[in-house]
Amino acid sequence: MKKSLPIILLFMFLPAFSAIASSPVSEETQECLSCHREATPGIVADWERSLHSRMTPGEGLRKPDLQRRVSARSVPDNLVGTVVGCAECHALRPETHGDTFDHNGHRIHIVVSPPDCSTCHPEEAVQYSGNMMSNAYGNLKDNPVYHGLVEEVNGRFTFSGGKTGVAPPMDSTNADSCFYCHGTRIGVSGTRQRQTAMGEMEFPVLSGWPNQGVGRINPDGSKGACTSCHPRHQFSIKVARSPATCSKCHKGPDVPAYPVYMVSKHGNIYSSLGEGWNFTNVPWKIGVDFTAPTCATCHVSLIVSGDGDRQDVVASRTHRMNDRLAWRIFGPIYAHPHPVSPDTTVIRNKAGLPLPTELTGEPATAFLIDAKEQKDRTARMKKICSGCHAGNWVEGHYTRFEETIGATNEMTLAATRILLMAWEKGLAKGPAQNDGIFNEPIERMWVEQWLFFANSTRFASAMSGADYGVFANGRWYMSKNIRMMQEWLDGKKMGGENPRP
Repeated sequence: MKKSLPIILLFMFLPAFSAIASSPVSEETQECLSCHREATPGIVADWERSLHSRMTPGEGLRKPDLQRRVSARSVPDNLVGTVVGCAECHALRPETHGDTFDHNGHRIHIVVSPPDCSTCHPEEAVQYSGNMMSNAYGNLKDNPVYHGLVEEVNGRFTFSGGKTGVAPPMDSTNADSCFYCHGTRIGVSGTRQRQTAMGEMEFPVLSGWPNQGVGRINPDGSKGACTSCHPRHQFSIKVARSPATCSKCHKGPDVPAYPVYMVSKHGNIYSSLGEGWNFTNVPWKIGVDFTAPTCATCHVSLIVSGDGDRQDVVASRTHRMNDRLAWRIFGPIYAHPHPVSPDTTVIRNKAGLPLPTELTGEPATAFLIDAKEQKDRTARMKKICSGCHAGNWVEGHYTRFEETIGATNEMTLAATRILLMAWEKGLAKGPAQNDGIFNEPIERMWVEQWLFFANSTRFASAMSGADYGVFANGRWYMSKNIRMMQEWLDGKKMGGENPRP
């Protein structure tokens, strides 16, 4: 009996091995695997678990429309009949990649970019290019207002002679903080010999690496990283649909989507029942594959209802994450309709500042979506909500949410007026004195009002995580902050200063 155990185990795992073994692998990828099974076994194991290793693009193209994971209608002949392996991604378009180098007789590049993925996923690549996430690097780096905040947050502070000073942040500091999510610019500064499991080899030296930020600037000049949501080398749709994946960048007090979701009723259900959900089905069926939405349900995935051939599309797949969002609620500085262009550096308010609103809250309407587009986007999201909720529930939720937007903008305006008075009275230095707007205590309090407290309150209202919007960086702190700003202003007027506790 004991002797038969290995045979039993062999038959148990045979289907998995057979799937990989029977899938046609290109000679180039086989050569990659022969070395990398030893050099990077984790990468190879990940790839072997992926759908890429088990299905050819040709097989994907033959799937019914609703079940397709590839949006291409055709792919190059040399790629149709083999699985998507190492060479099929890392040897594509070598002439366009600045990081292309000679490696064991092949021309390959390190950084796989959205244009590479677009060979099979062109619609997703186009949608993502119209996404604010794909422009996240430039939207932060090239906007002097936002970048001023980066400099102040990441700068290296000193204290000497009773005064503080600040030096510009190191590139590594920026890459390890704000640009970890926004993306870095990947450059190539030369080559270097490195010792590997296969002996000494020459590799490109990359600056800004490693990084998988959503707006990464790649060596081929493209923007974005598909691996932000679909981690290499499994590229799992299950991972992309998991709230934990979004938490990588949406967890802090500035964009607290993940903590709000986890304390919401939807998050309660996911935490309790999610292990029994089917995160891999395409299309994703309401009430069958999942019983409460995740981030991907509301913002990305193809959602259907119904049975068999009578499946109704509730929401089409999109990789432009604001397709179902009328409001941009993580304000700089107020909540406002979404910008028309994903490149927000083109925005200018009436004061000439690169902000989507005036300092007093009026929207820079020429750069923002109009009322009709807001209505259309809200209707798309409401249709998803209506998959589980009755109409009066959905309408009631949106009424509260939009009232919260108004209330938080009003609270931000109160804080802004206190700051404007401080500048006007010369109690703090502002733009009129050619000074920064983030480097004094009153200015820091003002930033917290909209970046932390108002944002948290709006996220809690949008995602039904109500308690998070009260005491956890919510309404309590908005009202407390205004009181503290008022006391600071009054203290300065009297010739002193009330320090913030």
